[in-house]
Amino acid sequence: MAHWLLLLLTALPALGQNPLTPENMLPGCPDIVSKSEWGALSSNCVRPLNLPVEIVLVSHTASDPCFSPADCEQQMRLLQRDHVQIRGFCDIVYNFLIGEDGLIYEGRGWSTQGAHSSAALNSISLGISFIGNFQNRSPNSRALRAMQSLLRCGLQHGALASQYIIRGEQGALDFPANRLYGELRKLPRYRE
Repeated sequence: MAHWLLLLLTALPALGQNPLTPENMLPGCPDIVSKSEWGALSSNCVRPLNLPVEIVLVSHTASDPCFSPADCEQQMRLLQRDHVQIRGFCDIVYNFLIGEDGLIYEGRGWSTQGAHSSAALNSISLGISFIGNFQNRSPNSRALRAMQSLLRCGLQHGALASQYIIRGEQGALDFPANRLYGELRKLPRYRE
């Protein structure tokens, strides 16, 4: 039985399915909706992220929220088009995004440097953004649990340094939003 399963998994890429790679599936980690699953444009990013990172920068997209996989996938495509076609980035700027459907969406993934902050911080941090605007409300519990699960995964697989810290990304659009900032402050690894 195990032999047939191994053959099937090996054949998946040939059948047009997504291969199981560290970018979208690590053992013991939550399922991450891969870029091909949400319909991403091709990425032109080439700058690797030196792992493990010591900082996780968390923000929100200041966009419409999403509560179902179909809505979140649509938001991902809209965000990526905005970042690439309007703002001129090589891809969506975040490493991972989290929807209020409780799913994690692959942005640049574990190994490609994001563009979620300053150049100095991008090279030493992982960027996670909640899809939606959390100025006046907090992300729902499913989204917050998904972030915790992603962080445990990153720590377990060496993408995050053992003493990593969490910070809210601040910028021209008031990142992080006030309510999201309040949620982050509750986390033991949070630092100002």
